[in-house]
Amino acid sequence: MADTRTYGGYRTGGLWAAVGISFTAVLIGSGLALFLMLEYDERCSQGLVQGPGGLRGIRNQAFPPATVCEFEREEVSSLGNAWVLGALLWVALVVLVVCLFTALVADWFEPRPGDPLVEPRSRAEQVSRTGAAFFVTGSLFLLLYALAGWELFTGPSSACSASGDWGHHPPRTLEYSFFPPQATCQYESGTTEHLTSGWLSSLTALSALPALVAGVGFALARRRRREERRAAAPLSAPAEERSRELP
Repeated sequence: MADTRTYGGYRTGGLWAAVGISFTAVLIGSGLALFLMLEYDERCSQGLVQGPGGLRGIRNQAFPPATVCEFEREEVSSLGNAWVLGALLWVALVVLVVCLFTALVADWFEPRPGDPLVEPRSRAEQVSRTGAAFFVTGSLFLLLYALAGWELFTGPSSACSASGDWGHHPPRTLEYSFFPPQATCQYESGTTEHLTSGWLSSLTALSALPALVAGVGFALARRRRREERRAAAPLSAPAEERSRELP
């Protein structure tokens, strides 16, 4: 009887729907922003982008994705007049983060059935739900980590020269870290730059948070399921003994 007992879980279907919609919006919006970045840095350096004063530098902005030309008195972004796109990206990102963490943290708890926000759910179902969430978020983290830091696993001290044929003058790896995956490379000319794009390194580190939260929910669900099975074991033993005594 204890194995089939029904418990409660918060209704998170609406939250997961919002996560899917906002994630799609972030992907599409980021794709448009990346398209606007194409060759924008070259246009800045060639003087095709006008700004107040002389050009002081060019940098890439992590989010919303954009190339920023830094002039003496103002900055000009590749988003240009598409400020609405940047605003929508921020709104979609906030909705995504809030709904994702709310849905994942909600699975930490086991409320009593009867509340409108609570639906009946067995502990076996809870293990399946939290396991699926942990698998998806964990797989996303591992994928991003592999993309951002695969050079580090070929040899941390030679990570900067792992992605090309540099001949007799490979870049030196000055310093590196495995989390977030990053390395500082020095080239023959003396210039230094990061091995991995800053936005990818930051995104990899941030993607570990939902995987961690989902992992906590999965661990709690498995512990409750084991407790349920242990509680059911003494109750099933007398029934098995009686069945053996029957002719």
